[in-house]
Amino acid sequence: MAEAHQAVAFQFTVTPDGVDFRLSREALKHVYLSGINSWKKRLIRIKNGILRGVYPGSPTSWLVVIMATVGSSFCNVDISLGLVSCIQRCLPQGCGPYQTPQTRALLSMAIFPTGVWVTGIFFFRQTLKLLLCYHGWMFEMHGKTSNLTRIWAMCIRLLSSRHPMLYSFQTSLPKLPVPRVSATIQRYLESVRPLLDDEEYYRMELLAKEFQDKTAPRLQKYLVLKSWWASNYVSDWWEEYIYLRGRSPLMVNSNYYVMDLVLIKNTDVQAARLGNIIHAMIMYRRKLDREEIKPVMALGIVPMCSYQMERMFNTTRIPGKDTDVLQHLSDSRHVAVYHKGRFFKLWLYEGARLLKPQDLEMQFQRILDDPSPPQPGEEKLAALTAGGRVEWAQARQAFFSSGKNKAALEAIERAAFFVALDEESYCYDPEDEASLSLYGKALLHGNCYNRWFDKSFTLISFKNGQLGLNAEHAWADAPIIGHLWEFVLGTDSFHLGYTETGHCLGKPNPALAPPTRLQWDIPKQCQAVIESSYQVAKALADDVELYCFQFLPFGKGLIKKCRTSPDAFVQIALQLAHFRDRGKFCLTYEASMTRMFREGRTETVRSCTSESTAFVQAMMEGSHTKADLRDLFQKAAKKHQNMYRLAMTGAGIDRHLFCLYLVSKYLGVSSPFLAEVLSEPWRLSTSQIPQSQIRMFDPEQHPNHLGAGGGFGPVADDGYGVSYMIAGENTIFFHISSKFSSSETNAQRFGNHIRKALLDIADLFQVPKAYS
Repeated sequence: MAEAHQAVAFQFTVTPDGVDFRLSREALKHVYLSGINSWKKRLIRIKNGILRGVYPGSPTSWLVVIMATVGSSFCNVDISLGLVSCIQRCLPQGCGPYQTPQTRALLSMAIFPTGVWVTGIFFFRQTLKLLLCYHGWMFEMHGKTSNLTRIWAMCIRLLSSRHPMLYSFQTSLPKLPVPRVSATIQRYLESVRPLLDDEEYYRMELLAKEFQDKTAPRLQKYLVLKSWWASNYVSDWWEEYIYLRGRSPLMVNSNYYVMDLVLIKNTDVQAARLGNIIHAMIMYRRKLDREEIKPVMALGIVPMCSYQMERMFNTTRIPGKDTDVLQHLSDSRHVAVYHKGRFFKLWLYEGARLLKPQDLEMQFQRILDDPSPPQPGEEKLAALTAGGRVEWAQARQAFFSSGKNKAALEAIERAAFFVALDEESYCYDPEDEASLSLYGKALLHGNCYNRWFDKSFTLISFKNGQLGLNAEHAWADAPIIGHLWEFVLGTDSFHLGYTETGHCLGKPNPALAPPTRLQWDIPKQCQAVIESSYQVAKALADDVELYCFQFLPFGKGLIKKCRTSPDAFVQIALQLAHFRDRGKFCLTYEASMTRMFREGRTETVRSCTSESTAFVQAMMEGSHTKADLRDLFQKAAKKHQNMYRLAMTGAGIDRHLFCLYLVSKYLGVSSPFLAEVLSEPWRLSTSQIPQSQIRMFDPEQHPNHLGAGGGFGPVADDGYGVSYMIAGENTIFFHISSKFSSSETNAQRFGNHIRKALLDIADLFQVPKAYS
């Protein structure tokens, strides 16, 4: 096999005349080019580290300060006010050729401006950090900007006027503040008031007061201490205890999915679409490594934390008996591919050169055309990543810690990401309502063994060229993978292109060695464990009801005319829909980001409020005038917007209580209040999907270039998971999940209630007909 010979740089044999070396020039060339590429990356990282380290300064500004100091000395002007002379006197004297008075003068004139430059950078950074601590702009009415906010915005622009790299603002971002216990308790009690009767609420008040007075002060001191010491007092604990220590399957319970563009198709050729998409992904990774991606900015001026992007590629979740770990590599030059029960290793580079789309298309077509059957136990191997974590950890230790199994597993775990080539075809057909739901189900769990759920993300390719992602949640949140996906889809659609027959542009290089089959030796005992994990995963997947639909009567355009935020509009509609569906209110989770703080991830917005329940009850009574209902709706929307802003600015409820609970466990302190708070189920878990983080095209000129967002499984056994994307002026996509095993929930029924709730609220403002 030609590729086997190319895999080693040289071979040798021992002969009677000595050692005979047989060198492979082609292999040595690849080794040489790979080394050159590695050193280039190191030099780029060193350069970026320097540029990032001196931001908002630059090496050029350092030279300017030095030249100004030296130039002033020649004009007999001492801008240092005597400090240069003082530095010169402090320099050690000697008789060597480099210790002449002229050399000492030049050296002192270099030291002084360098000190001034470094001091200036420190001052500007601290000033920027103080400015970024101001969040008053978030609480101002739209169109009513105060003079203070205008001055603040001007200062931010001045201090960040240079073109920043991806991580330029990381050290200037403020730390997430620890809220006062009294404020958190007050907001918590306010959030549960509409869910409890008077007796239950009084009992909870007593528990909260006892906790606040007796237990909380000691716990709070430890949290404050951690906030001084750590970059973020929440994120490391959140990653470890919410994600990595979870022992239940990742599939459905934790991983989420992202859909492709659903209203257009660039090509029907599966291999060609993969060629363009994977080439675009590695282009994105290259930009990521070089920090050429612009930081996400709120209002175009407030930087968001970018640290989650570091582990987007080359990352795998490694199972453990008690806790998992995230393994991240600095680089990976291949992807792992699954097709018809076989695993392949596909190189992304030829030497130092990234394979072009047409070369990648050829390589994927070779995999699709490969007729070889799966090895014993290979077909369902990935079911181990879909089952329980303890079982997977034990199997990994017992059967994959040596030999060819270890080598093959390392090829998967050390890959840039995982690619699944499916034999089925899925897409969104507007004429077939069920098509979007079937597409979502395929992305969420597939057949339970054709996704590697431990990888940072799995790229899923269907036979008709449609794509999607299944992403692991521990390493980052959905907006991060959304940023990559927008870049990839935009590059595929507007920069790479296809031929008239749907293939990648250009001619491939047929001399490329084909992808390598991974070799396994899976014993019967391991096959039994694989089958057991598969049965666990299949039962979980079969229990998921997913209902996805496109809401067409209106979108962001009408909602803006109602003078409220689109998110508040949808959240209040969800409360109305849930009450109609279940006849009661429930604890509602909405994810909000805290990325305005260093290493910030998410916070919870408790969307079920006294104001929203008052509006829903008034709607159900049917005796109120439209004017009264509009007033109640506006109060509920204003309350929701305020809570969302509080969550984003570090004044949320749940992350603070979560960290207090962890401290209590570390100290061995029992708290009935915290135990009850942390055990409350989220029967309605919701999330809005961000879009247009990268403006690669004009949505008005290309209105059909719309992704449908993505979704996740239900958080509670008797609850709903709702993901939605307000995709444009005239459409909203919804992804609703529940469990068939619950007699109280039905995803499609709830979806119909959401439709009606949106229309009923819009009718209050008497403007739906223009959008119908």
